[in-house]
Amino acid sequence: MRSVHALAAAALLLLPAYDLASAGEPKQGGILRVYHRDSPGSASIHEGATYSINIPFMPVFNNLVIFDQHIAQNSQDTIRPELAESWAWSSDNKKLTFKLRQGVKWHDGKPFTSADVKCTFDMLMGKSQQKFRQNPRKSWYDQVSDVTVNGDYEASFELKRPQPALISLLASGYTPVYPCHVSPAEMRTKPIGTGPFKFVEFKANESIKLTKNPDYFKKGLPHLDGIEFTIIPNRSTAILGFVSGKFDMTFPTEVSIPLLKEVKSQAPNAVCVVEPINVSTNIIVNSSSPPFDNIDIRRALALALDRKAFVQILFEGQADIGGTMLPAPGGLWAMPKEMLESIPGYGPDINANREEARKLMQKAGYGPDKRLAVKVSTRNIPVYRDPAVILIDQIKSIYIDAELDVVDTAQWFPKVARKDYTLGLNLTGNAVDDPDQSFYENYSCGSERNYTNYCNKEIEKLFDQQSAETDVAKRKKLVWEIDKKLQEDVARPIIFHARQGSCWQPYVKGITIMVNSSYNGYRYEDVWMDK
Repeated sequence: MRSVHALAAAALLLLPAYDLASAGEPKQGGILRVYHRDSPGSASIHEGATYSINIPFMPVFNNLVIFDQHIAQNSQDTIRPELAESWAWSSDNKKLTFKLRQGVKWHDGKPFTSADVKCTFDMLMGKSQQKFRQNPRKSWYDQVSDVTVNGDYEASFELKRPQPALISLLASGYTPVYPCHVSPAEMRTKPIGTGPFKFVEFKANESIKLTKNPDYFKKGLPHLDGIEFTIIPNRSTAILGFVSGKFDMTFPTEVSIPLLKEVKSQAPNAVCVVEPINVSTNIIVNSSSPPFDNIDIRRALALALDRKAFVQILFEGQADIGGTMLPAPGGLWAMPKEMLESIPGYGPDINANREEARKLMQKAGYGPDKRLAVKVSTRNIPVYRDPAVILIDQIKSIYIDAELDVVDTAQWFPKVARKDYTLGLNLTGNAVDDPDQSFYENYSCGSERNYTNYCNKEIEKLFDQQSAETDVAKRKKLVWEIDKKLQEDVARPIIFHARQGSCWQPYVKGITIMVNSSYNGYRYEDVWMDK
């Protein structure tokens, strides 16, 4: 077998503590107080599709491997060991074997073993008797034929074909290992992990509390005594709490550009960053029912978009226009600018685009005297509602009169998963900056997160071709071709890729905001407070 990151990777496990120490010896203790933007539907990361779950519950768990928590751009070069001490690919790239860490305990005192790894991924693949209520990332493991164990401390992923991206998928904050002896139902309300913090309580619409795990396998960590999240859906109220000192940190990647100015004017010492977050704002259309089963209407919708207006109004120009994959420089797989602008609707002449859209609408039977009335469904938080209002205004120009339909967070993802909508404004977060995650999860036929019922078997063949390609340069060209086809097919029109702000008080140390995923940076085991 080809060994990958064996002793070197094990040594790197200690690096974050040394990095922090060089900036000042970490102090022990304190409760990190963070406001939360809304009330998650449950505490089960595997059953969720929003970083409203990842941010408070990622500290409870560990993965086999994880992206380095102090390197902003996730890539395969930044993957570090956690529950695995080392990993290795077979010579044919169809078997990935993990040597597991010994002596690790679940928060209830039971030992972690290879059986927990197998149980977790058997559930994710739908192969076990116990089932997740929702399984939005099942498609991540379509190429895994089986997870096998060799004793208590070795687990192997047997693949149907090579899939270089598997190691990146396993490093996501969306991929914790669950305990074999705890049911999926219990994990929704009282999660048990091996991570640096133990679950204390979750009061819906009020708060989430975590406490230090004194038996954490990384000695000397965590530094904090606990983390407390106070749920405040009103963004302005939450920001006021931060600037007044009630909170040590804002909800990560949730501070809008206009509010960022307010924070800096009222709390000039606050540390604030604005980064791309690999979350695209997009239109979802129920393509399996009228009127959006008509490709002409879907194409008209895409042509009507003035993307620069969205970016200017919502972000004062600080957001990115792109396809499915995150634009450069944050994104590693973005298609070249000239290729993007060749796609219908992405060109600079908005008036010409809309004139073409009106012709398509008239072909479908609509016009000034017969307008299309629809509801635009969206999640009831500002980052969804605000662009939905702009969308409603823009599509008036192509004979569509839309009414806003707001949906509570706990109901939003189940609603769109069962296709209980006509037209929606959605945010699609890519948990890993890799095409395998984005393409299979959001566009493959039958995927739970394929909210639009888009299905193109020819493009799926290209998904498989790029996934198996081990030459990165060749894979990139295939990815660009696929992304272009997805936009031309109006699979899920991408409006923009957001940039959002995060702020923390100057005494909070050890925070890194990831630039190509808003899902992977919340272990918080070596965060500390200099006060």
